[in-house]
Amino acid sequence: MRTIGFLIQKEFIQIFRNKTMLPLIFALPIVQLVILVNAATLEMKKIDMTVVDKDMTSTSRQMIQKFDGSPFYQVDKANFSVKKAEADLKDNSSDIVVNIPQGFEKNLLGEKEADVQFLINAINGTAAGLINAYTTSIISDFNDKILVDQLGKEFELPVEINSRYFFNSQLDYNIYMLPGILVILVTIIGMFLTALNIVREKELGTIEQLNVTPIQKYQFIIRKMIPFMIIALFELAFGLVIGHLFFNLPMEGSYAVLFLFTLIYLLVALGFGLFLSAISNSQQQVMFVMFFFMLTFILMSGIFTPTESMPDWAQTINVINPFMYFMKVIRMIILKGSGLADIQHEIFSMLIYAVIILSLAIWRYRKVA
Repeated sequence: MRTIGFLIQKEFIQIFRNKTMLPLIFALPIVQLVILVNAATLEMKKIDMTVVDKDMTSTSRQMIQKFDGSPFYQVDKANFSVKKAEADLKDNSSDIVVNIPQGFEKNLLGEKEADVQFLINAINGTAAGLINAYTTSIISDFNDKILVDQLGKEFELPVEINSRYFFNSQLDYNIYMLPGILVILVTIIGMFLTALNIVREKELGTIEQLNVTPIQKYQFIIRKMIPFMIIALFELAFGLVIGHLFFNLPMEGSYAVLFLFTLIYLLVALGFGLFLSAISNSQQQVMFVMFFFMLTFILMSGIFTPTESMPDWAQTINVINPFMYFMKVIRMIILKGSGLADIQHEIFSMLIYAVIILSLAIWRYRKVA
C-alpha cells in the first residue's frame, strides 16, 4: 500500500505539471455545460413563417395570431402568391408556409369545416417533424376555440384534456441534456485523458523507468486509475453545481447512488483507456482510436433520442456501449429519483464489463522487469 501511495502521489504531481491537461480538467466542464447544454438541443425556436392569406377575414387573422403569439414562431412575411411563398422555402428564408384559401371563414361557419395548407421545409427531417408537431398542436387549440366561440354552445367539448408530464414537467430540454453532457465530461476525464497520459509517458520514455522497477502490474494500473478517478468524480460534482446554479437542475434521487454508480462506471472507462493506451504507441494513434470509439458510443448512447427507438440489431450491439448505461442511469437518478433497486441491472452489467476490460488492460500491459 505504501508503494501504491507513493505512485499515486507521483501521478498527481505529474498531472498538475502538465500545462495542457490542467485547462482540460478545469475549463472543459464550464465550456461543455454552459455552452453545449444550450447549443445541443432539439427544440425549435424562431420558426420563420410565411403567410398566404387569401381569405382576409377575422377568422383567418385569429389563426395567424395564434402562431404569432407562440414563442416558437416568427410570422414575418406575408403575400398573396403561393409560388412566391414556395420561393421563400427554397432559399431557406422561411421554414413553413401557411396557405389560407379564399372562403376559409365561409366554409368554416357554413359547412362546419375548412381546409388550410401547410408547406414545411423538410431538408432536416427532425426539424420538419417538430415544426409539424408544433403546428398541429396550435391548429388543434384554435379549432377547439372556434367550436366554442363561433359555432355555439352546442359544440362545446364534453371532455377537457389537461396534460401533465412526469419527471420534467416543463419539458425543459436543458434539464434533459445536462445529464448527458455530464456523462461525456466524466468519460473524457476517465477514458480519454488516462489513455493520453500513458501514451505521453511512452513518448517521453518515463514509463520505461517504471518498467524496470520492481512494481507489479496491478500497482501500475492502480497508480494510473486512482488519480483520474478522483478527478472525474470531482468533475461530476463540479458539473452538478454548475447545473444547479445555471439551469436549476433538479436532484430527485440520491447523490450517494449517483456517485456509487459513477465509481463503477469509471472502472470501465479507465480500463478502456488503459487498454487502448497499451495497444497504442503514440498520442496521435491513441487519439484516432479513441475518437472512433467515443464518437460511436456517444451517438448510440441515447443522448438525443431513446435507444429503444433504434433497430433491433443496433440495440443488440449497444450492450457493449458503456455510455448507454451511464446515460440511462444518470437521467433516472436525477430526473426520476431512481434507487439502487431500479438500476441493479445496469450495476451488474457495469461490474461485469469492468472485470473484463481491466483484465484485458492488465494482460495487455507489457512490463519488462
